[in-house]
Amino acid sequence: MKFIWALFIALAVGIPAFAQTPVTRFPVPGTVIKASPVFWSRDTNRTSIVLLPAGTTVLITGRSDPWYRIVFQTPAGEQTGFMAPYDIRIDPDAAPPAGTRTRVLSERGFLEGRAIGFPQTSPTDATRTFFDGLLRQEVFLKPARWLQFAGGLDVRGSSHDQVDSTWQVDFRDRGTLRPRIGVRRLTATLNSSHFTLDLGKQLIRWGMTDVLSPTDRFAPRDYLSVIDSEYLPVTGARASINAGSERFEIVVVPEMTPSRLPLLTQRWAVIPSAITGVTVQDNGAVFPSSSQQGLRWSHVGRFEVGLSVFDGFNHLPEITAEVNQDLTTVSLTRTYPRLRTYGGEIMVPTRAFTLKGEAAYFTSPTSVSDDYVLYVFELERQVGEWLFDVGYAGELVTEPRADQMFSAERGMARSVIGRVAYTVDPRRTLAVEGAARQNGRGVYAKGEFSQTFGQHWRLTLAAAGIAGEDDDFLGQYHRNSNASATFRLSF
Repeated sequence: MKFIWALFIALAVGIPAFAQTPVTRFPVPGTVIKASPVFWSRDTNRTSIVLLPAGTTVLITGRSDPWYRIVFQTPAGEQTGFMAPYDIRIDPDAAPPAGTRTRVLSERGFLEGRAIGFPQTSPTDATRTFFDGLLRQEVFLKPARWLQFAGGLDVRGSSHDQVDSTWQVDFRDRGTLRPRIGVRRLTATLNSSHFTLDLGKQLIRWGMTDVLSPTDRFAPRDYLSVIDSEYLPVTGARASINAGSERFEIVVVPEMTPSRLPLLTQRWAVIPSAITGVTVQDNGAVFPSSSQQGLRWSHVGRFEVGLSVFDGFNHLPEITAEVNQDLTTVSLTRTYPRLRTYGGEIMVPTRAFTLKGEAAYFTSPTSVSDDYVLYVFELERQVGEWLFDVGYAGELVTEPRADQMFSAERGMARSVIGRVAYTVDPRRTLAVEGAARQNGRGVYAKGEFSQTFGQHWRLTLAAAGIAGEDDDFLGQYHRNSNASATFRLSF
């Protein structure tokens, strides 16, 4: 921790030397350079809102590595989304798009219902159909250019006992079930030309690659459905110093937020055959009491590059099993070992394609977990309304140690990954993504069609297929191929 603070202070002292470079002050108008997709958010699905033609004027409201947050006009009204920086030219003197403005008080939200069905049962779960509901509401207050407050709540329901039954507001997000009422966001943001400070509960994302991001250490996930996970917010402070094309960032999280694991009685929890017939029970978790911190430097220009260091805990647990004297019950306890990572990332746009690469070295300061390297490289190319992405996720274990972990990140490594997306028109999109283990023992593919109706409704139809062997991370879920339909009402 002392090393990280010392390095950050040294970088801060050096800011005047960098400050000669003009600094972009947001919000600022921009012009789309080429026909480019706009995404809802930087997630694994990368759901496209629309394809904006070259010459479209947008309002750039800020930056969320490695994307620009933009506001633009569509026939359905004002929309917000994310776009790659190299697809936009900043035009400070241009007029912002008609109808867009910075509001003192604004809000957004949606009501979503999803039905999902599985053609097969699993050894731990005979349920083949269930329903989920989610109401999300966010409010933003911006009393001054340099100050913003934001708050958001999630209200959930599930027919398959994945949501806590108590109607209490949950802030810490440490339960095995999703909270009935959960705080999604509660932040205060102070912003100046060279400095930004975010305080409170927020999503913190690092890295540039999509399917697997090794440097993304402050981003736990909800793995109740392993192949359809979502990111969880954390509570902490994020300070950024901007010096021209350089950015220095420090994150301090006083309390770790763990990833949420598959429930033991449901299909995404695969019980080893060695303990079949034995009662398996959750013995709870032992959470660390220390804080987490990280430092990141990034450069934005003709290419983007970044370096980062993280010191904290693995949000994916080690699992300790204890057997009772009668050999009839196995109790599982989750612990979260210390973790230190050193990472780097790069994104280089060329005429032919965009090259994205990311790698991180994971080491265990207490020598209880493996030391290893995760790396990803991707080639992305856009051709008209088509977006192609193909790559490889790899792993190199430098110091193997005996451990028992659920690790979706390492489980997706040593795989060829790919995604193809097609924007049919401003209201309809198609996407296919997949991953295949290099040993051929596990494969996953998902297709998705999304269409908006009117100004507020969206229907998404999806189907996922999984095949492989029981001893492979992907293959062990071969009974969990599924299809789903999701309706969303945005407001």
